[in-house]
Formats: sequence, C-alpha cells, structure tokens
Amino acid sequence: MKSMHTLLLCAALAAAQSAFAAPPAPAATVAGVQMPAWVERADGRRTPLAPGMELKAGELVRTGAQSRLLLKMAEGSLVKLGENGALRLEELKADQGGVFRAAMKVAEGAFRFTTDALAKHRRRDINVLVSNVTVGIRGTDLWGKSEANRQIVCLIEGRIEVRPEGEGTISMGEPLQFYIREGGKSLPLARVEPGQLAIWAAETEIGAGRGAARSGGRWKVTLASVDTQEAALAIYDRLRDNGYAAEIRPVKAGDSHVYDVRIAQLPSKAEAEALAGQLQGRMGVTQTKVSL
Repeated sequence: MKSMHTLLLCAALAAAQSAFAAPPAPAATVAGVQMPAWVERADGRRTPLAPGMELKAGELVRTGAQSRLLLKMAEGSLVKLGENGALRLEELKADQGGVFRAAMKVAEGAFRFTTDALAKHRRRDINVLVSNVTVGIRGTDLWGKSEANRQIVCLIEGRIEVRPEGEGTISMGEPLQFYIREGGKSLPLARVEPGQLAIWAAETEIGAGRGAARSGGRWKVTLASVDTQEAALAIYDRLRDNGYAAEIRPVKAGDSHVYDVRIAQLPSKAEAEALAGQLQGRMGVTQTKVSL
C-alpha cells in the first residue's frame, strides 16, 4: 500500500510539473518586417506578417516589392529575406540529442543566413534548397539568391557544402568565396569583391528609415479613425490583403466610440513616420497619425 501511495504521489507531482512547464519555443519567429509580407499557412490561409508571429514547418513566407523580412530560428540563427522573395519552411525542429534541424526552400529572391556569437557553437543541421541547388550549412554567415536561370551562393564566414542537382558536392571554406549556377551548369568558384558583397547584402537588410516593424517596438501609426466598424473593416481588409499587418482598436470618444485602424510595433518615431508616408493616400488611408 505504501508503494502504491508513493507511485500516486509521483504521478501527481509529474502532472503538476507538466501543467506548469513553459511551452516549447517556436521553431521560428518574425523578428522584423518591412511590409508588405505574408505567410501562407498549411491550411491555405494567407496572413500578413508582424513581429512576434510564430512560424511552423510547412509554411511559406513571401515578401513584396521593397520588402524585407527577418526571422529568428529557435537555436538563435537569423534568416533574412529580400524583396519579392518566397521561402518555404520545410522542417524546423530540435531532436532529442539537442541538434537543431531545418530544411528551407528559397524559390525566389535573395536571402541571408547568419549566426550570432552565442549561437555559433550550437549544433545544427540545416539545408537550404536554392532552386535546384542544395546548400548544407555548417558555417555562420552566407548569402544567396534564386533567380529564374541563375542561383548564387556566397560564403561570408564559416563552411558550407553546395550540392547542385546532377553534379558532385562542392565544398566552400574560404571567406568571400561564391558559387554561381547558370543555365543548369555550375561555374568555377570565385572570390567576391567587397563592393559587390555590399550590394548583395543590401538586398536582404532592413534599412533605417524604411518603416519596418520590430519586436518590442512601441510606436504606432494610426491610418484611419472612423465612426463605424464597417468603415474600419473596409480599410483593415484592404491593408491586410496587401500585406500590411493592420489592427482595429475601438477608442472612447465622448459618449460613443470611434474605430482606429493602425499598425503597431514600430521601433522609433522615424520608422513610424516613414511607414505613414508610404501609406498616405493608398488603400483608403487619407490621414495618418504617429504616436506611442
């Protein structure tokens, strides 16, 4: 009987610990976005991306014209996507041995994979498919781009393996080496000039003053303040359909309410003003207001 009581007590303690345990960290989270950008969920829903949004395996993220996207992976790596890009998250998980495994497919656009100092020594097994070229990432910093008849992979730091379809594996371990495949054929490896690397890197960076939203941003842009929910929803739907993560907030105005349509999580007044300027006169936005 005593052993039975002990078993029951252990089971109760285990259940209590499970109930109060922190939920597992998401495989990937949106850290920053220069809109317009969307995620296509596994069930077919298309939703504009916003900082803090969690992403799962099987989902496709897209960026529009002049857009940039910054994703933070569970093990600390950062993935950046340039304008008019398409990135599918095929696999995102940490196995029981503590190895983070990911598979991503870049169908269009420029991307960059970077690892901060704290994450450099964590074990990972990451493969990125750039059109029909697979890149096995063992390094810490690389840039690539997928175009209709050309794929580019540039090693900035670390080590990678490039596996073109129908060809042998190409190992890259020297900083600033780059690989190009044109018309289905691999060209000899070469070294990139600093000026060209700066041009490539700018294609994936969220630049200052571009109206990008960031995790923890406290500023917001009010894009409309209207008397009815119907009017607010019309502007809200138009913005979201076009890749802008708008939200509606009812605001007390005397004895009644008005409905504010806004975009939040801007990191500074300058970024909020930049976004307001971009949207002024578009999608039903006629008057904007920037505030904390």
